[in-house]
Amino acid sequence: MELLRDFKNIDTSDISLAGGKGASLGEMTKAGIPIPSGFVILSNAFEKFLEETDLNVEIDAILGSVNHKEIHTVEHASEKIEALILGAVMPKDIKDEVQKFFKNLDSQYVAVRSSATAEDSASAAWAGQLESYLNTTEKNLLENVKKCWASLFTPRSIFYRFEKDLHKQKISVAVVVQMMIESEKSGIAFSVHPVTQDRNQVIIEAGFGLGEAIVSGQITPDSYVVKKQPRQIIDKNVQTQSRGLYRAEKGGNEWQDILKEEGEKQVLSDEEILELSETILRIENHYGFPCDIEWVF
Repeated sequence: MELLRDFKNIDTSDISLAGGKGASLGEMTKAGIPIPSGFVILSNAFEKFLEETDLNVEIDAILGSVNHKEIHTVEHASEKIEALILGAVMPKDIKDEVQKFFKNLDSQYVAVRSSATAEDSASAAWAGQLESYLNTTEKNLLENVKKCWASLFTPRSIFYRFEKDLHKQKISVAVVVQMMIESEKSGIAFSVHPVTQDRNQVIIEAGFGLGEAIVSGQITPDSYVVKKQPRQIIDKNVQTQSRGLYRAEKGGNEWQDILKEEGEKQVLSDEEILELSETILRIENHYGFPCDIEWVF
């Protein structure tokens, strides 16, 4: 049974194995879009872990006791399942494969992210339901993989699957492990204006440090509007940023203050805005539909 797979050997047909996030990263790698290297711990590995530790039967029984209209039953189920997953020993073959792939990546720090196999189905928007662990080191890699597996059973995820009537469907989780870029600038981009739905406009949001600060809404980013045809910057809204999220010395992340004269500057130069716009449009053209993209410089 295949347990792990490099991005280079994954595409959008692999959602059931690599999840929505993993399949997209593989697809973009194959298309030659600049993506940090990585691999996916396939949903097969999670299934094998549950089987070999006999947790599948216990988890089904716990979920069977949930009444999602009574939130304490959701929270209680989540706590029990999380404790079971984090307390179980990862099978040796999975552990060995993860460590082998990690060594081949040759990166001291990686991002470890959940990638649900139901993520891109029409009735489910799992992207915001699961977890990410940035600046993970070899020391806490296996623990963070288990935390990603457990994130399939957070109170929010359990409630969501009952609310959307997905609790009888098979939902599994893959884990993306990707080389971590120590970004000076990062953010989110939308290939179509998310508010006006203008298809001739790209929106770029940018901040200093790690993009997680923007994704989680903890800083107000710069925003730039780029017209696709003819390609030009038509609006810039520059914010003052007083702090940013950066890699901590011993791994993980920490908030650091940003000097006033630095924080007042436009995050991306006009040249970088236009260069990034080109990549965003390459991605949109490849997929053939509007995309939202996390990026780093």
